[in-house]
Amino acid sequence: MPYSEKFQQLADAARARVSEVTPEQVDALLAAGAIALDIRDPDEHRVDHIANSLHVSRGKLEMNIEEAIPDLDATILCYCNAFNRGALSTDTLRAMGYRNAKLIAGGLRAYRALGKNQRPTPA
Repeated sequence: MPYSEKFQQLADAARARVSEVTPEQVDALLAAGAIALDIRDPDEHRVDHIANSLHVSRGKLEMNIEEAIPDLDATILCYCNAFNRGALSTDTLRAMGYRNAKLIAGGLRAYRALGKNQRPTPA
């Protein structure tokens, strides 16, 4: 689905303001205690997600993140399918005081392209 020009500009500006980690770095960061944060919609999360990731939809991020992750120093690895929603969410977290919020570059698609952390078994 093509995005509107204004949305893409907003997402690009957010991406320029945040730090990124590569998909190759994700497993080591998770092993060191980072939190993978899936900000996609619930139906997307049900279909596939990084194992043990926390799910907080983009639409409820600002309302629910402080309870879900009270530590402003936690390393948070935000992801969506690719870049846009993840960049917007990471930028929002940084504005809320989360000093170590980072974007997984390329999102879940890039992570899966490495053959990493294969899909969880449905419950």
